[in-house]
Amino acid sequence: MATVELTFSALPAHVRTARLVATAIARRTGVEESLLDEVRLAVGEACSRAVEAHRLHCPGEPIRIELRDDLGRFEVTVTDSAPSDELEQEQVSLGFEDPLVQLPDTLMSGFGIAVIVGLADDVQVYPSQKGMCIRMSWPATANGLSAV
Repeated sequence: MATVELTFSALPAHVRTARLVATAIARRTGVEESLLDEVRLAVGEACSRAVEAHRLHCPGEPIRIELRDDLGRFEVTVTDSAPSDELEQEQVSLGFEDPLVQLPDTLMSGFGIAVIVGLADDVQVYPSQKGMCIRMSWPATANGLSAV
């Protein structure tokens, strides 16, 4: 299980870099070419949401992204540090059955989470007073791509 961690300041220009890194690692991990656009768009949406939250609440704090190859899955976790007093501290898990029913209205601003749910194979959202963690994953080959 390989892990790459990336932190960046809350600037919109850094979202593009995060998307490029995620797409490159997804390709290297063995995510199908047909899913790479979905990875790029979902990571961009999660990072844009985090940048917006940080710019409003804690512009000096970095946004953290963790990318990992875990048992045949490519997993991306975007974590922000923006306080969310209005959010419940319980974990909100999303599945394909009815992904939007469990979400509090405060999470739906801009429909960002809904877009991510539509793009990623599996999505989990963990809101708290210290920020939000969005974990997304896609199927990947067990051994990734072979070195050229």
